[in-house]
Parts: sequence; C-alpha cells; structure tokens
Amino acid sequence: MENIGNRLAVLIPALNEAEVVASVIDGVRRHRPDATVVVIDDASTDDTAAVAESCGAVVLPLPIRLGAWGATRTGFRYARQQGFDIVVTMDADGQHRPELIGDIVSPVTEGKTHVVIGSCIRRGSVGRRITWRFFRWLTGLDVADLTSGFRAYCPAAVEVIMSGDTALLDYQDIGVLFALRRAGLRIVEVPVEMCCRRNGISRVYSSWMRVMRYLAVTMVVSLANKGFKPLLSGLIPFARVGSKP
Repeated sequence: MENIGNRLAVLIPALNEAEVVASVIDGVRRHRPDATVVVIDDASTDDTAAVAESCGAVVLPLPIRLGAWGATRTGFRYARQQGFDIVVTMDADGQHRPELIGDIVSPVTEGKTHVVIGSCIRRGSVGRRITWRFFRWLTGLDVADLTSGFRAYCPAAVEVIMSGDTALLDYQDIGVLFALRRAGLRIVEVPVEMCCRRNGISRVYSSWMRVMRYLAVTMVVSLANKGFKPLLSGLIPFARVGSKP
C-alpha cells in the first residue's frame, strides 16, 4: 500500500440534531481545521440544516428521509465527486470525539490500511455485547466493535461503498464490512474513547425489541453473504440484503 493524500472530508449524517450539531462541527473544525465538514441532513423537522450551515459546514439536505445509511451514502457520493483522499464518518449526537480523528486517519494516510474503525468496547451494553459476540461468531469478521460508526476510509474503500452491493442495507455496519472484505481491503481497529450521546436514542439498542430486529435483519445479511441470498431474499422481504440501485 502507498501513502495517499491528505484532503479530508468528515461526513456527519444528522436527523433532528439541531441542539448538538453545532458543537460537533465546532469540535471538528477546532481539531482538524484542514477538514471539510459535510452534514447530510436526513429531512430533519428542526433547524439542523440551518445550524450546520451557520457553522460553516457543507450541508447536503435530503428532500425525503433515507435513514442513517442512505444519508451516509449521500455523503460518500459527494466526497467521491469532490475527489477527497480520505473520508471519516462520525455521529451528530456527540458520541464521537473530534480530537481523536487523527488517530483513525493516520493509519490510512500512511498507507498501512484501507479502513480504520474507532473501537470502544467499554461502551457496550448487555444487548450490544450479545450482538457483537454472536455476529463475530456468525460472520467470522475479526472486528471487536462491529457497530462503531467512527471510521476512516481510503478512496478504494469509498468505491466499494458506492457499489450496488451496499445500496440497500438497513444496517450499514456488518454489511459494509462484508463488502470491504470481499474486495480484499484491509480493516484495522484503533481503540478510542467515546462520550455518552447528548441527544436522541440509539436506533438499535434503545430497547430489546430493536435489538431483536437488528439481530434478525443482520443475520439475514450475514447468511446472504455466505451464499443464501436468493433464498433469504424471497423468504424475508423486509430484510434488504443488497441489490443494484
């Protein structure tokens, strides 16, 4: 692997995060003044887009709600069109610490790996730890923090993400890791600390019902990537396992 350039885009998908998005953007700009901050507003009903724009971020407003992964993919499309060398994804709710962006960016810019995951095992609740352990066993993915959205990607990884195989994922974490692994890209984890979210609730771990739905859908994605895709697509239509856009 070779060193890549330093043009950095930080993608922040946001849904009704007007209360906290300014502090997240300010943190990124303070610790990485070289970065272009891109907020993808997922059809928020509050002032998220206006607040983000007032803070100097590039704002990509979505006319309809696409969900976290659809919004994130919109950001990746923008980053690819603009020719950024490295893309970082982080949450708009204040969980991810901007001062640690350099820790996940450096291994990519130095050509040591294609993707870095900011891993924080200590944040795991009982439900989160159960799902992590189960899916490590099911998928064979050698990743401790499977659901961290604090990641850095090189251009080759961005191309994989923009392929049709990742277009319709309900949950981007494991599905994207499968796609990256199939493409032969290297993924490493870097330990980071995370904060408690300052706004909203987890869309996966806020209740046992949500955890069980996550387990069901992600199990389908996992089995589909082991060769059962046609059967599972017919039997469980609510679990979108990926197709051409």
